[in-house]
Amino acid sequence: MTRVAAIDCGTNSVRLLVADLGDLGDLSDPADGGSGGLVDVHREMRIVRLGQGVDATGSFAPEAIERTRVALLAYAGTIADTGAERVRMVATSATRDAANRADFFAMVRDVLGVDAEVVTGDTEARLSFAGAVGELDPAQGPFLVVDLGGGSTELVLGDGDQEGHGVRAAFSADIGCVRLTERALPGDPPSAEQVATAERVAGEVLAAALEAVPVEQARTWVGVAGTFTTLAALAAGLPAYDSSAIHLARTPLERLHEVCDDVVGMTRAQRAELGPMHAGRVDVIGAGAVITRVLAREVAARAGITELVVSEHDILDGIALSLR
Repeated sequence: MTRVAAIDCGTNSVRLLVADLGDLGDLSDPADGGSGGLVDVHREMRIVRLGQGVDATGSFAPEAIERTRVALLAYAGTIADTGAERVRMVATSATRDAANRADFFAMVRDVLGVDAEVVTGDTEARLSFAGAVGELDPAQGPFLVVDLGGGSTELVLGDGDQEGHGVRAAFSADIGCVRLTERALPGDPPSAEQVATAERVAGEVLAAALEAVPVEQARTWVGVAGTFTTLAALAAGLPAYDSSAIHLARTPLERLHEVCDDVVGMTRAQRAELGPMHAGRVDVIGAGAVITRVLAREVAARAGITELVVSEHDILDGIALSLR
């Protein structure tokens, strides 16, 4: 077993996984569907909103870089305390877009002693797939894994064949809950006109992904990241967020639409009162619900799928697996 540390730095949050990684043979490219062999040591998530304003200004806000630096300082301490031998940090959508990303890279190098890697949307999608399908029965495939982040949404279709050849198609759409909130949903609560605009924008951006990825081949829809896990917790009526109850939970699409409709129409104060709601998602979960509604309609129409499976394992697990 090798102890590894994976960091996923997205538009909204930065997350750490320290895990023991077993040797399962030639699965050196888990982004193509390898899975298994991870034993969690420590998981942590902090909302830093690194992508604050990037869609409008094209640059990271200094305060967003500082929030991320504080989080990474804490993670560096955890990595040292747990004795991780290998570290990989992947930076995704917001970093691809920021003009001042060199400042961000310098900060990461200073804090962690390793470079942040800016991965392509395609690689991001494949890493998410690798993390998401490891515990699912391959007979339930092909799987459509959707990673709904703050700045982008990745769709990847593949098989859980454990042989490293599972991915059939992948696409990263330039829309996420933070980006869509800033573009179209400033209201509290958003007006009907704002919601309609958000639906149109999300549909237009996702159209390219739905053309590139043959969704009709999927038998199981798997959602990863905070929007999906929060919506699943709300659909289940949980009084507080419980990852063990949410991991691999199945939500009928009819129920999913009901929850999305409720969340979109709420004020931020009302969302904050929901037991499973993380404070850092209160202002952007409405946009996440809009994107989810668009996807749910398309998945049902194209593939006849009637439920969403939510996985707590995602790109973070894929990053850790890549350290084998």
